[in-house]
Order: sequence, then C-alpha cells, then structure tokens
Amino acid sequence: MFPLYDENPTKTTPYFTYGLIGINIIVFLHEISLSNVELEKFFRLYAVIPQELSNSFQGIVLTSQEFPELATLITSQFLHGGWWHLISNMSFLWVFGNNIEDRLGHIKYLIFYLACGGFAGLCQWFISMNSAIPSLGASGAISGILSAYVISSPQAKVLTLAILGFFVTTIRIPALVLIGFFFIQNVIAGIASLQAAANMSVETGGVAYWAHIGGFIAGLILAPVLGIFHSDNWN
Repeated sequence: MFPLYDENPTKTTPYFTYGLIGINIIVFLHEISLSNVELEKFFRLYAVIPQELSNSFQGIVLTSQEFPELATLITSQFLHGGWWHLISNMSFLWVFGNNIEDRLGHIKYLIFYLACGGFAGLCQWFISMNSAIPSLGASGAISGILSAYVISSPQAKVLTLAILGFFVTTIRIPALVLIGFFFIQNVIAGIASLQAAANMSVETGGVAYWAHIGGFIAGLILAPVLGIFHSDNWN
C-alpha cells in the first residue's frame, strides 16, 4: 500500500517539510553524479557504519576518519540507496509530514524529525554493532512522523494505492489502519531478520527494519513531550 494524499487539512505552510524533501533530493542528485568508487567513499563517510560507531563509543577513532562518526546519525538521514528508496520515503514525508509540522510548529518539528532519525540509527546500531554495512535513509525519521500522525489523527482518511499482484486500485482508509499495517509489517520482518542473521555466516545488507521500529517508538514518546496535543502549537 502506497499513500497518495490524506484528507487532513493544515493551517500553516510546511516550510520545513518542503525543505527536508528538497535537501534529500539534492543530496541524491549528488550521489548519482558520483562514480561507484566515489559513492562508496561518500557512504562510508556520511552513513552510519555500526562497527565504526561502536569504535567511537569506545574512544577508538581512526586517523583516516575525516568526519565525526556520531554526526552520521544525522547525515545518514539524507542519504538514499536508489530512486525507489528516495521516492517512497519522500512520498510518505510529503503526505504525513505537513500535519505534524502544523501541530508541533516549525522548529519543534525539525527537532522531532532529526531526533527520531537519530534514535532510529541507534536502534539499528544496537542490533548490528559489529556490522560494516552502511545504514542510511530517512525511513527512521519518517517512521517517527507516522507514529506521531497515528496518535494525533488516527481516523484521518488516506487515499492509498493498493497493489495486489496484477490488481491495482485506490482505496480510502483510516491512517490507523495504514500506519498500523506498516508497523506490524516491520515488527514481523524485523524479528525474521534477526532469525535470518543468526542462521547466516555471511553478512548481507537489506531493509533496516529495526531503524523503522526505533523511529516509530521514538515518535510515540517525543510527539506528546513536544506538545502535539496542544492547540497553541498550531501557528
């Protein structure tokens, strides 16, 4: 299921949501301009490398490291591994981000977004502390936006593109159903990924399900703390 737009009007212009989408697109256009070798170096520099983050927490810093590893918890949120990775993330941000920015206010929304993404990165690191595979993407931060949306507007209708094999249609469903499906799917896949990792001797990449779960949980906690239910934030 792929959200197209929601029936949930806002009172303000979501400048930061537009800005975040713009930055992600600009960074991705830079990525595709790089050679394979340059792109690998770019990811190694600005994506979260769990193994290197573990080293930094232990006070081990390589002399060749040009960028603080802890800062990659932020920079990794603006990197994407391909067109579909970018498009899917940005469409979710486009559909749901404006309402959360409207409710939190611009500055608190940006803090919320980056904090959810950072916590998501830490969750993925915790699951794979010794991994040398880069972790990147806005999915963790956007998962936080989804959880904030589902607790603030659970009954808002979302026009959704549903693809069932060769059958494609659009349906209007409550945000609670769409986002609830997203979360349950990630929990099941996350548990399955742990089992698969335990049975494999070779490390492989894939979807960072635990980053999605971590970002979602962070959103559930941070959104009320930052005042998502306070109408005086709706500026």
